[in-house]
Amino acid sequence: MDTSINNNEVKALISLLDDNDKEVYTHIQEKLISLGREVIPFLEDAWSHAFDAVLQQRIEGIVHRIQFENLLEDLKLWIHTNDDNLFDGALLVARYQYPDMDVTRIQEQVNQIKKEIWLELNENLTALEIINIINHILFTNHNFSGNTANYHAPQNSFINIVLESKKGNPLALGIVYLSIAEMLGLPIYGVNLPEHFVLAFCGNDEYGQVNKKNVLFYINPFSKGTVFGKSDIDVFVNRLNLEPQDSYYYPCSNKAMILRMIRNLSYSYQKLGDTDKVDELAQMIALFNEQ
Repeated sequence: MDTSINNNEVKALISLLDDNDKEVYTHIQEKLISLGREVIPFLEDAWSHAFDAVLQQRIEGIVHRIQFENLLEDLKLWIHTNDDNLFDGALLVARYQYPDMDVTRIQEQVNQIKKEIWLELNENLTALEIINIINHILFTNHNFSGNTANYHAPQNSFINIVLESKKGNPLALGIVYLSIAEMLGLPIYGVNLPEHFVLAFCGNDEYGQVNKKNVLFYINPFSKGTVFGKSDIDVFVNRLNLEPQDSYYYPCSNKAMILRMIRNLSYSYQKLGDTDKVDELAQMIALFNEQ
């Protein structure tokens, strides 16, 4: 917070939020927003003592604006950093709806699953045996599954809710799977199929380095980790009357996955008629187009 503004001045500004003069309220609102996240505790305290529904609504709006602008800054930083950790990106998307979520607890959930898988792995396992272990722990022991009953619901795109409910769409389930694989150093990557999302297990090149063009097989996280081959993608693409493209067969970037996650979320809110959220998500999407 701006050090030239002390606590009493912040409280004085908040006390003017119920002013009937729209110009005064707008000025106070913009001033508080400009001060950033450090004024949020003051706003929350004022909200808890407010008996006026209009005042509470105004405070909620200001808190949301501050949190959203901070989210845009953090997402922009994630997009332009070289170490674009996939799970961190998914947490940023979840922060849009759940700004106060317990990130440490969420990370502990994933670390626990990773640990259970790690204890079962050894260097003598084949790629298929590794996938069988991951599938068993994720989909049998932890009961993760595709949310077929409510496929387009927004909660399917929030990683914290997916980890809690054990249900999600193909992308969110794929990101849980990929995040754990990334922690374990496994050569598993996301593939951006049209109207679907799957994973690819990649082999090495002649020098022993992972070659993302050498896909050994694919994994469908939405159907409990079913393994399939390139010919199945051929059939799927043909059924959609699309021309085959490399992007349908080979790994995409972490940025592409998070962008798709936000677009999925936008589509969910569009179906619900929530234009305010659709507009805000458009601002998040626009960040990916900036160079």
